[in-house]
Amino acid sequence: IAASGHTLNFVQSNAEHELIDAIHRSRENDTAMIIFNPGGFTHSSVALRDALLAVDIPFIELHLSNVHAREEFRHKSYFSDIATGVISGLGAQGYELALSAALNQIDSDKTVNQP
Repeated sequence: IAASGHTLNFVQSNAEHELIDAIHRSRENDTAMIIFNPGGFTHSSVALRDALLAVDIPFIELHLSNVHAREEFRHKSYFSDIATGVISGLGAQGYELALSAALNQIDSDKTVNQP
């Protein structure tokens, strides 16, 4: 990450309000992209969805397991339709893929927006 000229902020919490606060803080620190594993909040948190919409920062939705191979009620995500992309079912490797995709997107956006 450092070699790419970017920094990484990591937040983990099982408390919805802490995740919402972290998302809101991301606007204040000029975050370019969010990698978000909503876990059990995937199919239950309108508040997290609203926070992501409010900050208007692109994000990648990430799931360690394949949510579509699980119970039917887990198939609905409150985030997939507003995410830049979704990675699901690749275990911890999903974080590496999401980070690579995020860095590529950020660098691509910088190139496009240069005068």
